[in-house]
Amino acid sequence: MKKEIGELRGALMDITGVLNRPQPDAALIAAAGIDLDRALFPLLVRIERLGPIGIVELAELVGRDHSTVSRQIAKLESLGLVSRCPSPQDGRVKAAIITEQGRVMTDALDSARQKIIEKMLSDWKKEDVRELARLLRHFADDALAWVGTL
Repeated sequence: MKKEIGELRGALMDITGVLNRPQPDAALIAAAGIDLDRALFPLLVRIERLGPIGIVELAELVGRDHSTVSRQIAKLESLGLVSRCPSPQDGRVKAAIITEQGRVMTDALDSARQKIIEKMLSDWKKEDVRELARLLRHFADDALAWVGTL
């Protein structure tokens, strides 16, 4: 199993490297036909998926400083893509929530992402894609559970 874990670690490092490059983000934004700063779209997508969400929690999820994320949320708010509301967990804390205009943008990103991934997997068997999705979800759930214990 040591060899397999090494191969898994290498694959995860390769995937992380791809995801951290600016070119895939720029290509996704272009394919979606939207005009949005590359640094803002990961925040917008997470707010759409997880919102309402507090700034500190969002900053932790994206690996950025909360003061940076707060400024970026203010920018998204000025663009009409998110708004702030009292947090459901603590009304004294402001949380970010997607607006209808923001949802239109995340829908365009989702559609572009779907097309890009379909093209990448076009020569895969449907069963292999299904199995990859199942195993990645299982691995992600275990990773999230482990992080929750730290």
